[in-house]
Amino acid sequence: MTAPAQQAQTGDPATPAQSMPPAIELRAVSKRYGRHTALEPIDLEIREGEFFCLLGPSGCGKTTTLNLIGGFVEASGGEIFIQGARTDRVPPHKRNVNTVFQNYALFPHLTVAENVGFGLKMARVARREAGPRIEESLALVGLTEMAERLPAELSGGQQQRVAVARALVNRPAVLLLDEPLGALDLKLRKRLQIELSQIHREVGTTFVFVTHDQEEAMAMADRIAVMNEGRLEQVGAPEEIYRRPATRFVADFIGESNFLEVTRAADGTVVTRDGSAVPCPAPVRDWRRATLMVRPESVRVNAGNGHHAGLVGMVVGSSFLGSFSRVAVKCEALGTPIIAALTADAAAPLAANATATVSWSPQDAVVLDPHMD
Repeated sequence: MTAPAQQAQTGDPATPAQSMPPAIELRAVSKRYGRHTALEPIDLEIREGEFFCLLGPSGCGKTTTLNLIGGFVEASGGEIFIQGARTDRVPPHKRNVNTVFQNYALFPHLTVAENVGFGLKMARVARREAGPRIEESLALVGLTEMAERLPAELSGGQQQRVAVARALVNRPAVLLLDEPLGALDLKLRKRLQIELSQIHREVGTTFVFVTHDQEEAMAMADRIAVMNEGRLEQVGAPEEIYRRPATRFVADFIGESNFLEVTRAADGTVVTRDGSAVPCPAPVRDWRRATLMVRPESVRVNAGNGHHAGLVGMVVGSSFLGSFSRVAVKCEALGTPIIAALTADAAAPLAANATATVSWSPQDAVVLDPHMD
């Protein structure tokens, strides 16, 4: 495991879930296809009952990781444990996991109830037991009144809920969800994010959710694993990953960021390329050059250059975005404009080509170790 991932997993306050064996544990698990490495050896623990997101761009290894847990592909190395039992040598149908795929994979000729009960039928569960479990699963996803409909008679969101009910009716230890909201429109996705979170709270099953959508992961997950090029970049709670990214990739992938190339001066201050001092969290670590990251909402912009400390520049753009305005200020000390997210009142006096001063609090800046990228 990378150092950031280790820090993220050991830095959280103790909770009851942490005292239990992990629901899923990967030990040096890797996957290669010939000469191509899809997944570098990773160590990862997912806690019992956790809503855990694997997040990253296409080709980063997140779906490969999910498929390794589910048994759909064979690991090239390492060990996989589910609830303490080693499972990397166990076939998929014998693992205590179920999967919801992006296309839902519903049987078009079966009713909603028959789709939900299909796994119970294959497991030869008695009808007197299967019936109540199907009803319970349909009630959980709010589809009781649609039990006799065919999938073609349902909306995309309803089909997605059928797929979740079908996966949960077998009462798996782990539910794997492979971008199940990816084919839906934005409004429906946001509503189903809430519904999935509610279902997770009600059933208490461990959810492992794959997505490339950072906002989706932030909205739903207890913890997130950010992946890039087959590696774990960072594992942590959404707020931790957003406010304290471990690498430039994480800072750039999660939300919008300002990056400043800075140097540590002899007196310990942090300066830009022209020698302008900038706020930086203390203590300054033992590095000569590094990148400073500041989120737009942490940047303050004041009109003029004579009354506020900070970097002086010129307003080069302003966009009204409803709940806030996005203001860009070009400073001589920086190579690119610095972006600020301001309230409408704060942005009002900042006309194009006006002189302005930008600043931020030291605690709002993050020093990104150049050796971590």
